[in-house]
Amino acid sequence: MPVLLYTARWCHTCREAKRFLDKHHIPYTEIDIETTPGAADDVLQNVGKRAIPQFVVDGRWVQPYRPGYGFLYEEMSNLFGVAI
Repeated sequence: MPVLLYTARWCHTCREAKRFLDKHHIPYTEIDIETTPGAADDVLQNVGKRAIPQFVVDGRWVQPYRPGYGFLYEEMSNLFGVAI
């Protein structure tokens, strides 16, 4: 399943999302919203706000964190079928 990961260098939760994907050997394409023209607009158009990180899994946008809770390890583990 192709995974896109919208990120920014300054985003702590984005680094956490990359560590999660790397740990579970889930291939992804990283899209930095600050260096990729139109990427921030794509996030805004599909999510309704400028919130990163964002996964796009088989065309479905998934926010892998919840403000106040951080990265959603259990939910993302279930999504990708991996152990926490």
